[in-house]
Amino acid sequence: MGVKRIPIEELDWDDLRIFLAVIRSGNLTQAAKTVHVDHSTISRRISRLELCLGGALFERRKDGLQKTLLAEQILPQVEAMEGGAVALRESLSGCGGREPAGIVRVAMMEGIGSLYIARRLVGLSSAYPLLRIELVTSPQLVNVNRREADIFLSFFKPEGRGMESENIGLFALSLYGSEEYFAAHGKPKSLEELVNHKFLSYIDDLIQVDTVRWLDEVLPNPNIIFSSNSMLAQMAAASSGLGLVLLPRFAVANEPKLLPILTNQICVTRQLWLSVHADLRYSTRINAVFNYLKDRISAEQVFLSRNN
Repeated sequence: MGVKRIPIEELDWDDLRIFLAVIRSGNLTQAAKTVHVDHSTISRRISRLELCLGGALFERRKDGLQKTLLAEQILPQVEAMEGGAVALRESLSGCGGREPAGIVRVAMMEGIGSLYIARRLVGLSSAYPLLRIELVTSPQLVNVNRREADIFLSFFKPEGRGMESENIGLFALSLYGSEEYFAAHGKPKSLEELVNHKFLSYIDDLIQVDTVRWLDEVLPNPNIIFSSNSMLAQMAAASSGLGLVLLPRFAVANEPKLLPILTNQICVTRQLWLSVHADLRYSTRINAVFNYLKDRISAEQVFLSRNN
């Protein structure tokens, strides 16, 4: 006797919510942590949803779960339902069109997050005291489609279905060194002299975002003597006199030991993009944070784009 189908009229939103959690995490264990239930509950809910929809949603592989064609087909509609649920929840809680409230997770690279954005959140907190900001800094790509973050600030335009991205400005980078380094190795007066100097940069095989390969635009084969996946570590090493480092101006604003060099000969810039999933773009809380970051960066373009 075959397995009994569940009528489509009995489709349960909680099952769809768990479906989204599995899609975004890629495995049942992480999905269980996300929605705060146990592994067996996740499996049972997915099985029930499959009986209701009449087909498998995932294929098990060594590297995790793979979406089936059926899962791909229903995903846009389920995400739209989620967006509607978010808007309804905000409206019923008194937030719709009024005071933004709740958690907003913002993701970005470590350097701009720790050295720039984190220093500029006081105004946001003052304007919207009911908001709680979660700042995720990572050297890796953050998947907004999987809801690893609500808003993503990046040095490139992310690709992905259902994403809305806006170019909100740019920043400039300069080559920096310390007096200790200059005393030991001399201060380069031209680009040609850079071949005789020592450099600090990112670990090449750990780079996941090509836009941080900015040193390549200054010198084809720099003599790199220290590498780190952390901008903060590179900056600290350069401050001690270890070598020269290419950094955004915002990174060294509070580091007096680092001095810019060759500012008239080096011009490296990067665009800044704010991205959000389309289903969340007009959520009151998301919109408040999105617009605050956009306006703040726009207002500081003179500071960000100068390279000295």
